[in-house]
Amino acid sequence: ARGDRVFLPDEGAWMTGARFFPDAEVNLAENLLRATGDGEAVVETDEAGNRAALTADELRAEVARVAAGLREAGVGPGDRVGTVLPNRIPALVSLLATAAVGGVWTSCSPDFGTEGILDRIGQVRPKVLIAEPRYRYGGKAHDISERITEVAARMPELHKVVVIGGGDVSARVAVESWRDFGAPSELSFTRVPFDAPVYILYTSGTTGAPKAIVHRTGGVLLQQLKEHMLHGDVRRGDRTMWYTNTAWMMYHWIVATLGREATLVLYDGAPILKGADGLDGTPLWRVAEGERLTHLGVSPKYMATLADAGFVPKAGRDLGALRWLMSAGSPVAPQQVDWIYANIGDHLGFASISGGTELLGCFLLGAPTRPVRRGTLTAKGLGMAVNVLDERGAPVIGRAGELVCTEPFPSMPLTFWGEDGDRRYRDTYFSTFTEIWAHGDHATLNVDGTAVIHGRSDTTLNPGGVRIGTADIYNVCDRFAEIEDCIVFGRPVPGDEEIVLCVKPNAGAAVDGDLAKRLRSEIRAECSPRHVPSAIYEVTDIPYTLNGKRVEKAAQALATGGEVKNKGAIANLESLEAFARLSEATPL
Repeated sequence: ARGDRVFLPDEGAWMTGARFFPDAEVNLAENLLRATGDGEAVVETDEAGNRAALTADELRAEVARVAAGLREAGVGPGDRVGTVLPNRIPALVSLLATAAVGGVWTSCSPDFGTEGILDRIGQVRPKVLIAEPRYRYGGKAHDISERITEVAARMPELHKVVVIGGGDVSARVAVESWRDFGAPSELSFTRVPFDAPVYILYTSGTTGAPKAIVHRTGGVLLQQLKEHMLHGDVRRGDRTMWYTNTAWMMYHWIVATLGREATLVLYDGAPILKGADGLDGTPLWRVAEGERLTHLGVSPKYMATLADAGFVPKAGRDLGALRWLMSAGSPVAPQQVDWIYANIGDHLGFASISGGTELLGCFLLGAPTRPVRRGTLTAKGLGMAVNVLDERGAPVIGRAGELVCTEPFPSMPLTFWGEDGDRRYRDTYFSTFTEIWAHGDHATLNVDGTAVIHGRSDTTLNPGGVRIGTADIYNVCDRFAEIEDCIVFGRPVPGDEEIVLCVKPNAGAAVDGDLAKRLRSEIRAECSPRHVPSAIYEVTDIPYTLNGKRVEKAAQALATGGEVKNKGAIANLESLEAFARLSEATPL
């Protein structure tokens, strides 16, 4: 050990053997709860327009109370606290309280089914489970009391269940209400080694069991504060919000803006509601205006839905406080950037960001000192040795290849939870190139420092042996008014692979020979002849994960006679039926 990093030359482990600040001790919550006083630290909003808030001192007091309850329940460094909670203040308090005692916080959102929760939180054997059985989404009330009861019964190492709000939950262990959990206490923090675990997150797991990724306390803290301070331009007193659930990494990411003494705004519910006159796109923009948000994060799918509905966020609203709009989850098409500046405001900075659950941060993201160029990600993350390697393992500029990171970074996962976790972690990210992180994205770096993500490498199309990103085809399809949504994947044919495009039409539109002809013509002109789909089908819906990402691998598996092993990761299971029957349909 020497300096700020340990290197294991006997193993040749330049990346996987790296350690940052091995002698340091730190506490995540201590750094995120920097603010004190009577200024608002967190605001809770929902789809019905309700609002609640805690000052910095009130938030610290709530964290102290719940931390005392966790300590009384036997939670200490390394112990896991599992939560099934909507995006409200108690979820935030549970995260900070768990971190305060040195524990490990892990979460599912309430829309996960029983098996989905057990496949995730059940893996890591929590001591305490915190759940809110009753919640509202899309104007409908939901009660998952039975689900939480079953989950608790199948977690053998559980010591206590804490229930927020109503519901009828029973368990073989003590069940306690949130309001009675803990007691007023002095706020204290248990400092842990820099590499001690603090979060466990899960991959989507659509083609197998979700991988449980264990994240390091100090690495997450450094990475996220760097990104908010230097890339995101988050300042003291700013007001930040990301539309997310508590299971997606963007929740953990936006929570870290508390460390910049910004006010964190939470939103619970659907971002778009169904009204008598069609879709109501106002909920998030009502919050943006009312809370004077400076930073708002959404997804490309959300923006596409608003654009298709003709919704104009700035119409009749004062969005002048909004300095930054951010997007994650999938590539942002060039025309979506045009839509943002025409319909939200031309005073904004825009940042498309790309990283993942695996690093709880970004490889590519925004930069306040750089111009926004439509269809690209603005800059590499500071301190991140991001590159693109071709099939030879050589770095390339202006040509597509594998997105990699060639030097260690602090927020690399500690391990994967469970048996052979270290081996599975190395096999996932370091098997393509020795001791080089291969992220699984097909990307191009440009000479001006910007980048384009073409899609996931494991869903990259390969007709005629030429690798093609799915995002290129999506960008073309997004311009067609007849298309509400679509999905692209490869299907094996003798000696090659053909491109399959499945289209969900907008109401009143037809997927016919004329549309297919125009699609192929536009794709050929905008992309290349190799991008042109061999088969085009109409489907009733497109499969998405619970975090709002297209599930190309699931569609491909079903369309080629395979199966989806973990259906609990799919938000709209009924959408899969059409792909299982695709071989019976006649393509256009």
